[in-house]
Amino acid sequence: MADQVKEKKEKKGKGPAEAEAPRAPAEPAPPAPPARLALHYAQAVRPALAKAFGLTNAHQVPRISKIVLNVGFGGAQKAPKAIDVIAAELGSITGQRPVITRAKQAIANFSLRKGVPIGVMVTLRGPRMYEFLDRFISVAVPRMRDFRGLPTKSFDGRGNYTFGIKEQMIFPEIDYDKVERIHGMDITIVTTAGRDDMAMALLREMGWPFRGEQPALVG
Repeated sequence: MADQVKEKKEKKGKGPAEAEAPRAPAEPAPPAPPARLALHYAQAVRPALAKAFGLTNAHQVPRISKIVLNVGFGGAQKAPKAIDVIAAELGSITGQRPVITRAKQAIANFSLRKGVPIGVMVTLRGPRMYEFLDRFISVAVPRMRDFRGLPTKSFDGRGNYTFGIKEQMIFPEIDYDKVERIHGMDITIVTTAGRDDMAMALLREMGWPFRGEQPALVG
């Protein structure tokens, strides 16, 4: 007992110099390297487009501003948990948390109530946008069955390109054994081109696999 009291007094009497030294703060992690397609755009695509269209101002050269992935699901009222599964899959594919879209108004003919989930959407910008585009072109596209290229007539007249895929299993992030239902999605590539010919040239230089064309090599 006396030894325990003595030990407590010794601990209590320790001064600041004897206290445990504070740990040094951890060094911040180094910044991630730029996405491969972002470097390819800056080093090769932008100069090529400027030369092809005679653009002297760097801000006039078209670029991809965002990529939007959208999955519509009309059966959310009958299968409410399915929308969460779709959101999880889209999150795995893009690396970003999806947004659940809801009906803005009720439609009696379709038994649709206002506020009911009707789909899932993700908007990608910056490095994640370039990383997704790189994975889609180099990994997902070759996994498409009987693939013969993506259509050349899917532009909207303002330099934006929308196309659809039939099933989510083309993405390597999706586990076949855990898929509960097969669904497609619409993907929109929004550019600053303002014209379809410039947007098409931009995507072609980025390695887009247009139908009937040999994709450009991306170093």
